[in-house]
Formats: sequence, C-alpha cells, structure tokens
Amino acid sequence: MINYYLVFFSLFILSCKVSPKEDTKNDVLYNVIKTDLEWQSELSEISYFVLRESGTEYAFTGKYDDHYENGIYKCMGCGIDLYNSKYKYNSKSGWPSFDRGINDNLEFSIEYKLGFPRTEIKCANCGGHLGHLFNDGPKKTTGQRHCINSAALNFKSINE
Repeated sequence: MINYYLVFFSLFILSCKVSPKEDTKNDVLYNVIKTDLEWQSELSEISYFVLRESGTEYAFTGKYDDHYENGIYKCMGCGIDLYNSKYKYNSKSGWPSFDRGINDNLEFSIEYKLGFPRTEIKCANCGGHLGHLFNDGPKKTTGQRHCINSAALNFKSINE
C-alpha cells in the first residue's frame, strides 16, 4: 500500500512544472512604455489600480456607468480611441458596457485570476487593463458585453 502512495506522490511531483515566476507585464512590447513611477504620477489612484494593477472599481461608482453623451471613450493611460458611444448600452451591471470596441486598439487574452477562465480586455497601445469580455450582451447585435471600468476611460464629446 505504501508503494502505491510513493508511486502516486512521485508521479505528482514529476508532473508539476516548476519555474520561476515570470513577469508577464513585459511579455508584450507596447507603443507606450512607462515606469511604474511615471504611471503613478500621471494617473489617479483608482486609475492606476485599474489600468496597471488589473483592479476593478466598485459597481455603480464609475462616472461613465450612466453616461450616454455622444463621443469617443479613450484610454485614460495613453489616450487612444477605444469605444464609440453609439455602441454603449445599459447592461445594468454597474460598469460601462459596450457591444463592441475599436478592435485594432484592444487586446484580448484569457486570464484565470478568479480560478476560471475570463477574457481580459487591455489597451493594445499601452497594455492597460480595461475590463472583461462576456457573451451576455445584446443578441440583436454582437451578443458581447465589453464590461469596462470607468477609471480606465476618458471621454471626448463629439461636440468638442
């Protein structure tokens, strides 16, 4: 009986891949590259938490959750265009929601921070975390919901 445990334990240990922790933030080279100190000096505390530490603002607290003016939502970190207001809708989730974005300016990847796969959305220009992509959006359009943190966005009115 002890031999079975020994074999099982040995196979378990051998099947584990041990490697040093990698800094995945530097795997992709972005057009906008700044040090953490530069980001901290340029962003508010909540924007830094969201964009650079992949945080999430509390639901229903962001300034763009209930905002429906015509214009373009830009990355708070680098200013690149991310979302057109005509694709924004009220998902009642507590975060700004869009059924599509300007895909050339967005980066999508799978992350497992909560123990299950989710599609993370980042700015393709600076690598800032924006939010997540879900497949519970309006069925009449894309069926997608880009659930985005207000703290990751800056809005430019079309009338400006």
